[in-house]
Amino acid sequence: FITMNPGYAGRSELPDNLKALFRTVAMMVPDYGLISEILLYSDGYLQARDCARKIVATYKLCSEQLSSQDHYDYGMQGEDVFLP
Repeated sequence: FITMNPGYAGRSELPDNLKALFRTVAMMVPDYGLISEILLYSDGYLQARDCARKIVATYKLCSEQLSSQDHYDYGMQGEDVFLP
């Protein structure tokens, strides 16, 4: 079982001879709001749903309106660093 994210910074495409050895599996975009909410609840936040909604909205606005340089990460990795 391998995971590939070739569009991500620093990653390269898997060679064709290795691609033939693995089956392709489709993935979905995770629900950042639900994940953030659970992380906040697990850390003891009482208003986790409201906080998670605001965090997700902030990261979405950042990804849409700020620079799209490779070293900026507005995905779940960026949120996970921000969340306690």
